[in-house]
Amino acid sequence: MLLSRPYVIGSVFVTILFIVGFCFQNPELIFQAKQELKCNRSQIFIDKSIELAHFERKQLINSVGFRKSGLNVITPWLAPIIWDGTYDIDILDNQHKDTRIGLFVFAVKKYIRFLLPFLESAEQFFMVGHKVTYYVFTDKVNDVVKPKLATDRILQLHEVTADQRWQDVSMRRMEALTLFTKEQMQKEIDYLICADVDMVFNDHMGVEILGDLVATLHPGFFLSERESFTYERRPISAAYIPDSQGDFYYMAALYGGKVEEIYKLSLACQKGITEDKKKSIEAVWQEESHLNRYLVYNKPTKVLSPEYLWDTNLPHGEFIKKRRFLAVHKNHNEVRNKK
Repeated sequence: MLLSRPYVIGSVFVTILFIVGFCFQNPELIFQAKQELKCNRSQIFIDKSIELAHFERKQLINSVGFRKSGLNVITPWLAPIIWDGTYDIDILDNQHKDTRIGLFVFAVKKYIRFLLPFLESAEQFFMVGHKVTYYVFTDKVNDVVKPKLATDRILQLHEVTADQRWQDVSMRRMEALTLFTKEQMQKEIDYLICADVDMVFNDHMGVEILGDLVATLHPGFFLSERESFTYERRPISAAYIPDSQGDFYYMAALYGGKVEEIYKLSLACQKGITEDKKKSIEAVWQEESHLNRYLVYNKPTKVLSPEYLWDTNLPHGEFIKKRRFLAVHKNHNEVRNKK
């Protein structure tokens, strides 16, 4: 039986009214596809930006024939290597809104001159908007000029005795780290970042660097083959690394992690330093040699690219789009003089 045309038109009209009314009562259904498309487009844009930045680095490395692993965004053991554009800082900031972060620094003897610029630059660029405690160890507590600190930022001064040799000062940091991460810091902070004082923060350095155990690629070796790494190669030393071992060369000027992990690291390094002293030897690069030894057999869960530690005197700056933590140019012999 054929339906009359008016009946069909009326049925269609009623159906349209029903659909329109249903959609007005459930607006999320109307815009869901549009929202998903918008989100998909945003994610695609982010993914493509990351892909492009990675492609640019790969193209550079292919053109000059250097080692490629230092420019990757992931390690062979699947830890991320942090480059600009490989994270969403808004999401991470929200995840870490209640995280307590420490920044550990030694400033003894003539190195006290670098402390104020270090702290002032940290106030401008380091973990902005987050809870930060500065742990400053110095033999010149009365000479410390305190910068103006933002809300939820605390400065702690701890007095230490300065060794005569800068090599001993360097290794002394592991001793202080072992003591304070075992006792005090575990009650006060969740993550600890350890840094050299003769540096300045030059760009954003935020919670994207936080992880269980975090190390930074040495800017002088991130394109080098393993054979060029200045590991301790003498078997007699506790910092010894065989020729067949090692993934990257890490710099002791910036590393960090959860407080309990930094305790394990510093304890192992301190034991190694003590063992070497008993043998009347010293690792080729003091604490950095022991740090690298530890990280060969205890892989970092996150690796920071040379964007997070750079020296403008170094070659291959074309790979470094962001220069977040910069070495201060100085006369090394002058600042290391015991007087």
